[in-house]
Amino acid sequence: MKERYDVATIGNYTKDTIVTSAGTRHVDGGGFNYAAFAAAALGLKVAAITRLSAEDMHVVEALEGAGITVFAEKTASSTLMRLEYPTANVDERILTVAATAGSFTTDQVAGVEARAFVISPSIRGEVPLKVIQELRKKETTISADAQGFVRIRDADGRLHHREWPEMSQVLRLVDILKADAVEAESLTGEADRRRAASMLAGFGPREIVLTHRNGLLVLAAGKFYEAEFHSKSLVGRSGRGDSCLGSYVAARLSARPGEATLWAAALTSLKMEAQGPIRKSRGEIEEFMRRTYGTA
Repeated sequence: MKERYDVATIGNYTKDTIVTSAGTRHVDGGGFNYAAFAAAALGLKVAAITRLSAEDMHVVEALEGAGITVFAEKTASSTLMRLEYPTANVDERILTVAATAGSFTTDQVAGVEARAFVISPSIRGEVPLKVIQELRKKETTISADAQGFVRIRDADGRLHHREWPEMSQVLRLVDILKADAVEAESLTGEADRRRAASMLAGFGPREIVLTHRNGLLVLAAGKFYEAEFHSKSLVGRSGRGDSCLGSYVAARLSARPGEATLWAAALTSLKMEAQGPIRKSRGEIEEFMRRTYGTA
């Protein structure tokens, strides 16, 4: 009998160069990576499906060290991303990709079973439609991050938001969609977050998770839930949305939307205080929730 995980994340590893006024740092990134650690922090059985170069296999070792099972495809290059923050506003950033680890194939996901899949690509083409169609054959919840579908790489390597031609096809297959406020507005033309979430839900997803500078907004079963982020530092801003989605999906396996929203806000708040994936325990996150959000 095939092993079944609680959560399986999908995405290329990204070797990140982060440039701020404080200097330049090199961080092991990738949405799949942040989401996997977030789900594991809640004590779940987690798998990570990724593509990366042989020289970056230390990332696989780090995931395995956290109890996460990794299905890795070795590629000629990992995705090489530069994230430049030109101002103090952490939501203003310039993204550049020098090389990518390529696209996933149906073979890479066909043999993995999980209660929930988290699709966390960095740019369009990383997770093709046919891969999502393969996942839809499974008895599972599919969540996806809009960033990996609206971002395209121009000739100079810069990432830009562009129209998403396959949006209606993809969203019909997705149960939970995550987008940040900028992506939601670009997809719907609506600056009001609640209206944008409602419009996105109209394409098929039963739940929408919108992140923004101050927190997250969730739309589930026609009801809205909100929670603010409370971070002492924003040094770990990169990976915010990925950690938020991973923790929300993980929490939703056993919790109602309102409670899952608080779990996601708490974990993401703690994650942003340090670069790289979340390294806190479930107990530490629970204590933070009690102190910050007044949960029992």
